[in-house]
Amino acid sequence: MSALASSLHLFPNSPISPKKSTFSTRIASSSSTSYPINSFMFLTRKCDLYNNTCSNASLSFIAPLEAILFDIDGTLCDSDPLHYYAFRDMLQEIGFDDGSPIDEEFFINNISGKHNEELCSVLLPDWEFEKAMKFMVDKEALFRRLAAEQLEPISGLNNVCKWVEDLGLKRAAVTNAPRSNAELLISMLELQDFFEVVVLAEECARAKPFPDPYLKALDALKVSPNHTFVFEDSVSGIKAANGAGMPAVGMATRNPEQMLLDAGASLVIKDYNDPKLWENLQEMVQQKLPL
Repeated sequence: MSALASSLHLFPNSPISPKKSTFSTRIASSSSTSYPINSFMFLTRKCDLYNNTCSNASLSFIAPLEAILFDIDGTLCDSDPLHYYAFRDMLQEIGFDDGSPIDEEFFINNISGKHNEELCSVLLPDWEFEKAMKFMVDKEALFRRLAAEQLEPISGLNNVCKWVEDLGLKRAAVTNAPRSNAELLISMLELQDFFEVVVLAEECARAKPFPDPYLKALDALKVSPNHTFVFEDSVSGIKAANGAGMPAVGMATRNPEQMLLDAGASLVIKDYNDPKLWENLQEMVQQKLPL
C-alpha cells in the first residue's frame, strides 16, 4: 500500500495485532476499591473541544514527517484519574490541608505533569526529602494497583499506532513517570514492540518541563526536531517539547484546553479519533509524496 493510500484510511478498523512478549523495548540511558474514572468531573467541566474553540494550526511545516514522540500518562492512556485518586487518598491520610481531600482543580494546577522530586517540594515542603520520596514511592505503588484494574487507552490509540507503523515512522515514549509505571502501562497497552525507544526523565539530567528527555529521544532515534512532533497532555510536557524544538499536539482528555494552548500546543485534540488530527496527518503525508 502506498503512503498516500495508507493515509486515506483515516480510521482503520483493525487495531494493532497484540504482541505477547516481555517488556523488551530499548530504554535510552492492588486494591479492590473501584474508583470511577468517568466521574472525574473536569473532563466535561473544563474542555470545550466540541465547540471548535481550540487552535487548529497546521502541522504541515514539519513535513516530511520522520518521527512521532508520545508522552505516556494521560496521552497513551486515561491514567490521570487514577493518579488523582491515589494522591487524594494518601494526602488525606497524612492530614494534608487539615485532612480535607484535594479536588480535581488542585490536582490539575499543582500535580498533573510534574515529576515526583518536584512534587516533594510542592506538596510536602516541610518533610525531609527522603521521607517525602518514600511517600511518592508508596503513592506510585497505589497507582499501579489501581491501573492494573482499570486502565483504559485513549480512544483511537490503536488507529494512530497502526498509521505510524504503516508509514514506517520512528517513535518513542518519553515520560516523567518512574520506570515501574512506564513498564506497566506500556505492557498493559500491548505496546512493548511498538516503541523503538523509551526515555525516562529519571535517567536524564533534568525532567520535563526541561527539554532534556525529548532531546534524548531525538538523539536515540537519530531524527530531526524539524520533522518530528509530540503528543502531550500536560503543560510541563508541552513546554519540554517546544524547548526541544518540536511542536506539540495537546491531548485534552482531562486537562483544560486553554491551559494546553497557553502552554504552547500547536493543536489541541480530544482524542486520537479527532478529525483535526487526521486532517493534519493526511496533509503531512501528502506533502511527503513525490510530485
